[in-house]
Amino acid sequence: MPVVRDLRVLLRLTNFRRLLAVRLLSQCADGVYQVALATYVVFSPEKQTSPIAIASAMAVLLLPYSIIGPFAGVLLDRWQRRQVFLYGNLLRALLAGGTAVLVLASVPEWLFYASALSVTAVNRFVLAGLSASLPRVVDAERLVVANSLSPTAGTLAATLGGGLAFGVRLIADKSDAAVVAFGAVLYFCAALASLRMSRELLGPDPGPVPQRLLPALTSTARGLAAGLRHLAERRPATRALIAVGLLRFCYGALLVTVLMLCRYAWSATESEGLGLLGLAVAASGAGFFAAAVLSPWAVGRLGPFGWMTVCAATAAVLVPTLGLTFTPAPFLVAAFVLGLITQGAKIATDTVVQTSVDDSYRGRVFALYDVVFNVAFVAAAGVAALMLPPDGRSALLVGLVSVIYAAIALALRGERAEG
Repeated sequence: MPVVRDLRVLLRLTNFRRLLAVRLLSQCADGVYQVALATYVVFSPEKQTSPIAIASAMAVLLLPYSIIGPFAGVLLDRWQRRQVFLYGNLLRALLAGGTAVLVLASVPEWLFYASALSVTAVNRFVLAGLSASLPRVVDAERLVVANSLSPTAGTLAATLGGGLAFGVRLIADKSDAAVVAFGAVLYFCAALASLRMSRELLGPDPGPVPQRLLPALTSTARGLAAGLRHLAERRPATRALIAVGLLRFCYGALLVTVLMLCRYAWSATESEGLGLLGLAVAASGAGFFAAAVLSPWAVGRLGPFGWMTVCAATAAVLVPTLGLTFTPAPFLVAAFVLGLITQGAKIATDTVVQTSVDDSYRGRVFALYDVVFNVAFVAAAGVAALMLPPDGRSALLVGLVSVIYAAIALALRGERAEG
């Protein structure tokens, strides 16, 4: 198979392997750190977890991507990318170590969140730098394969990091500080791995004196505004982004519900609750993988909006059927289905945006897409925080999510008919 052959060629490229190693270590550390934050916020025995605390944690993990992401490229075009990986991961190792100390010291929560926010903010620069560096280590012929392999491998590494975090926590007698410290060690290893590449290898190339920073940032903001105006003129892309944002909102609201159910309704002990949460995350991850396999065929047969309609309509039926039981087994089935539906709709949306937006605006529109995706998730956590009782059983929230899914299906059915 051509893809397998290209993968073999890619892995023979020394600098590609070295860049991939930095990605794997960085995103594995991200997985460890995110699980550490989740277990500290949700499952610490000494803390009475609330939906508001979960919403705050999600805001800390996701909002930096939305605020910093569109502007990261301005700085990445000024700094040597190898140095971004070196100093960015060293900084994250230092900050994560500080977070571990804060966990041990039982400091006020705002200080803990400020530390966690600092770690996740740096992550945007590292991930954007990894994507920008790929053309420097791979020839144009195999760049598409490399763009597919690297993020997928990074996602798998983050998932592995989450599993390692659970293991470290068990070995370290349920110490959240030990898990955070382990993440700091992995960040440090990622920094060391970047030293295997020369400083100039990843660019950017020396060129004209770059625009001053403040005008460059202002120009970026104007560019995003122009991208928003262009998007408003492209009805299919606009509707797809609205739909995927609402689908992400529904997924986020149900995720907070599952967290609260695992913490209080389904488990008598912390370990039991963590185990159930791990099963739910694994089921959702399996749904994401199934979407990657099924969506190309479904989009080819039904079209992007047809596939999104099927996804939303399926969720509208299955969420109340499975969710209103508030028992583990149906919710695990729902986690798989919702993983498939959410990721399947995202794949379809990517296709709509790529085909209906002019190439000169595509980067800016995808930056806005990233903002929509993350803000919708945080907004969902905020709404869930207002609606959920302490044990997570809220028929009203499940009903609201089901109505939103049904409304999306009806709206997209109209879009498909007009198309």
